[in-house]
Amino acid sequence: MDKIKVIITNKQKDVKIPTGLRMLIRRCCNAVLRMEEFEGSVEVSVTIVNNQQIKELNAQYRDKDMETDVLSFPMGENGKYDIDPTTDSKILGDIVISIEKAVEQADRYGHSLQREVGYLTAHSMLHLLGYDHEDNGLQRLRMREKEEQIMTQLGLPASSSYVMDDNR
Repeated sequence: MDKIKVIITNKQKDVKIPTGLRMLIRRCCNAVLRMEEFEGSVEVSVTIVNNQQIKELNAQYRDKDMETDVLSFPMGENGKYDIDPTTDSKILGDIVISIEKAVEQADRYGHSLQREVGYLTAHSMLHLLGYDHEDNGLQRLRMREKEEQIMTQLGLPASSSYVMDDNR
């Protein structure tokens, strides 16, 4: 792997971005690419938005009129990517994270915002590399294993399961 350019843009004002969160996003992107033994220089765009903004994007691009935690917009298909002519980098695509939803989920699951944003970044990076989980089968399980492997590498292992507590 050569050079990794992660462009992070904050387009919301509802949640203050904690110190170190941008670096965590970059580290997470790097960890996924290393784990996948991705070759060549790459560019990834990460945009941080609020719930309303991600709801609008979800409606526009997925015909789902609801908030979600993260959206992935891959630029490649079957290992073929657009190339930035100025840098010769493969353009993997765009990640959009709702920081409001990440805060809600971190609280719901009882872990840190850093863990939640790291997980969402790893999840989305795997989508940019062609992974999918819509069939609820083996690919979903494989993706989940890779996400947890990345979280452990970054020092953010799962502290609890993702099973909801009915008493909460």
